Amino acid sequence: MTRTPAPATADVVVLGGGIIGLATAYELARAGVGRVVLCESDALGSGSTSKAAGGVRAMFSDETNILLGARSLETFADFPSRFGQEIDLHRVGYLFLLDDPEDVADFERSIALQNSLGVPSRMVSPAQAGALTPYFSTEGVLAGAYSPTDGHCTPESVVLGYAGAARRAGVQVLTGCAVTSAEVVDGAVRAVLTQAGRIETDTVVLATGAWTGVVGELFGVELPVQPLRRQILVTEPVPGLPTHSPMTIDFSTTFYAHREGLGLLLGMSDPEESFGFKLDRDDAWLGALAEVVQLRAPGLREVGLASGWAGLYEVTPDHNGLVGTVPGVEGLWVCAGFSGHGFLMGPALGECMAALITGRRPPLDVSALDLRRFAEATVPEKNIV
Repeated sequence: MTRTPAPATADVVVLGGGIIGLATAYELARAGVGRVVLCESDALGSGSTSKAAGGVRAMFSDETNILLGARSLETFADFPSRFGQEIDLHRVGYLFLLDDPEDVADFERSIALQNSLGVPSRMVSPAQAGALTPYFSTEGVLAGAYSPTDGHCTPESVVLGYAGAARRAGVQVLTGCAVTSAEVVDGAVRAVLTQAGRIETDTVVLATGAWTGVVGELFGVELPVQPLRRQILVTEPVPGLPTHSPMTIDFSTTFYAHREGLGLLLGMSDPEESFGFKLDRDDAWLGALAEVVQLRAPGLREVGLASGWAGLYEVTPDHNGLVGTVPGVEGLWVCAGFSGHGFLMGPALGECMAALITGRRPPLDVSALDLRRFAEATVPEKNIV
């Protein structure tokens, strides 16, 4: 295969072809930046984006995350008209099942904050939760937290939409183009060296997801992002599956499911999982999953599994993303580390990154996600699985 050669120079080089990298490149070009080059080591979206469960929501405990999720939901809702690409958006809602009094209190506080920011979430009774998601059992559930405007869509379709729009806006997209090293002179970015050639530039964006720590080392910096495997399964058709049921999460076990065709897409965090670039499926977690299914969705016990895959979370110490300049290297920016919710925040993050890089005021204040926050005590995002 003949690889497209890299251009000799660029105004901005974006590393990473998932939703955050694509959205950032697109918004930069739309803002008038002349030469934007995006480098992806494999196919577009082949990292964590296309392996995501596809959930889109604003139900977070942190104000910045709530606003990023809510603004991105506006883009997802209007995606076909903006980008000419259907993304199979189902705004069926998000439902968290809560069986711990402390979690109930935390979600009550989160929902009060969400409501103050315009998110129509609310607490529901166990009976109301059971009516919303009849294939889940609410035995032992104390309350539910529900938002009717959240939902899920197809990540691969979002990638196609952004990729097409970025190219039409003038972005040069290079796939199969891994970055091999970087030139940093007197504490400033001067160039990146890729499999397709050297690109001279003074501005680089790391939108490299779970690989951000590794790529950061090429620039001589340590970034607190670690890869953690998460596995997803898709069932065979489920008889009597409701057509309109929310993305449901059993919060204490992290077991979740949403409708996928005639079956369900489901997953659960494995407490025994360790950090590392593990992309293969492993059946070792299925025993723990089966125990939770027995408790929370006993009607699914006899449903067969049709497919599955593994992907990587990009985990930071406080489960919040890294957005902004990288201290110590002029011209190096990062937008990564969202601990499982980067896909759903991608559209808003692209807007914010483009504004920051071009010296404009971003649509949302993302200063709380600056890397310098780790010099002080941080407040972790609580509403993640």
